[in-house]
Amino acid sequence: MMAANNNAPSRTLTFNDAVLIWLRHWSGEFQNRIAASFDVNPGRVNEVLKRRRHVGSEEAARELARTAA
Repeated sequence: MMAANNNAPSRTLTFNDAVLIWLRHWSGEFQNRIAASFDVNPGRVNEVLKRRRHVGSEEAARELARTAA
């Protein structure tokens, strides 16, 4: 029997996750804490914030923040 790899992230970020990442980032939350809450490597959060993954999520987050205000 093979042991589970407990060091691997358990999930992949979705577009909706990326929108939430932008909102949390703008509220001042640290990238490593955002990553921990999504159970991903902080580099994945950074890829969203550097616009390398989930292009368009920043605009979607801005629209969501605008309609919520």
